[in-house]
Amino acid sequence: MAMRWEAFLQHVQDRGQYATPQEAERAARTVLALLGAHLVGEVRAELAARLPETFALILLNPRQSAEPLSPERFVRAIAAWIEGASDQTAAWDVSAVLSVAADAAGDELTARVLLQLPPGYDLLFGHPEHA
Repeated sequence: MAMRWEAFLQHVQDRGQYATPQEAERAARTVLALLGAHLVGEVRAELAARLPETFALILLNPRQSAEPLSPERFVRAIAAWIEGASDQTAAWDVSAVLSVAADAAGDELTARVLLQLPPGYDLLFGHPEHA
């Protein structure tokens, strides 16, 4: 069952310690748009099915990525898309969003998502840690 929009955003806002739901939504939209480019087939469809509809559509109609990005390059790409972001704040954004997506997905699906990604993404799907 899909996580509700309000619940998803509230979790992202709490984890990312954002001042407003709008900031949490911007992070979620940006991160899921890039994540979608890295996932294919059933795994992407199943993850989308666990997300609120708006985010599911973003995941299913992703920004194109020429190649799978390493976790470091994924974070740098997010930093480039979020105005005023640094690599550090982008890493925080990525972890806040992906850890909530992992909660929505459950352990089994999250493990299958990680199999489609380059090594190291498991850290991004964990809870954000203060640097």
